[in-house]
Amino acid sequence: MQIKPLGRTDIMVSDLCLGTMTFGTQTPPADAFMQMDMALEAGINFWDTAEMYPVNPVSAETQGRSEDIIGDWIVERGQRDRAVIATKHAGNGLKHIRGGADITAASIPQAIETSLKRLKTDYIDLYQFHWPNRGSYMFRQNWTFDPSHQEPETIEANMVECLEALDAEVKRGTIRAFGLSNESAWGTAQWLRLAEAGHGPRVASIQNEYSLMCRLYDTDLAELSVNEDVGLLAFSPLAAGLLTGKYADGAVPEGSRMTTGYRLGGRNTERAHDAVDAYLAIAQTHGLDPIHMALAFCQARPFMGSVIFGATTASQLERIIAGKDVVLTDAVMDDLNAAHQAHAMPY
Repeated sequence: MQIKPLGRTDIMVSDLCLGTMTFGTQTPPADAFMQMDMALEAGINFWDTAEMYPVNPVSAETQGRSEDIIGDWIVERGQRDRAVIATKHAGNGLKHIRGGADITAASIPQAIETSLKRLKTDYIDLYQFHWPNRGSYMFRQNWTFDPSHQEPETIEANMVECLEALDAEVKRGTIRAFGLSNESAWGTAQWLRLAEAGHGPRVASIQNEYSLMCRLYDTDLAELSVNEDVGLLAFSPLAAGLLTGKYADGAVPEGSRMTTGYRLGGRNTERAHDAVDAYLAIAQTHGLDPIHMALAFCQARPFMGSVIFGATTASQLERIIAGKDVVLTDAVMDDLNAAHQAHAMPY
């Protein structure tokens, strides 16, 4: 496991990141506390959350609970300075959060203050926009994505006002860095251009889906990441559990994500299971734990900032930590790339 700078900031993060989206639903507080303790002990200093979390399911009743649990840990353990904490501002579409409104200059300070109260801290290390106001091709929307309705001048005006609001928060000391999520190459380039024009903080990272099963990032965004020092924070590196092998042969383990959402966000397809079988066979051939193989593949990508994994239980986290220093051989990488060509875009 490596420690890297977050974009062009002086914030140093581990290349594995503890995802907390199940804290408060599938993961009770006691187990969440154990995971945060274990992560720090293993050298994983980077934790990701969001104001809309927990998920599985997303609900108005539990919204914000993941931040609450992290905040309770901060107060009880007194180790705020050891953890780099990232959270996110929800965008339009969730009616129980600010009526489902867009991200604006007015909503940014409100959302930050609410997150700070839940996190029980006076600063957020990385503050991210969860998805663009204009829409996104992420979460299987790439099959029908149509940007022809977009109005670039309106989009730019909103970006400018948001950057200026973020700049005010940086100066106030409430946030240290700014990141994007579920973004495109064009969108990220606009944020970078406007920041370089002096409107506000430069984008430090992009949090998009990436795994052996979802490699959309390998094209234009990979080039942007490398040349602009905007690293990927990869979510769903285990493809919502598919790459662990726990759903092999039609199994649906009790308490697994598939029991709360059978389609796994559109990932549970026949072609996906064919791809999983190919990747599990590679792991077996090379004597690798499939979880360690999937995470190590992501860690090795040239554009990777950090790989965000989720563990429902502390025992799952223990298994992940056991493989934190795995490095894949050229032979394994060759086999993985061959499988990707045979099973590209399986969902």
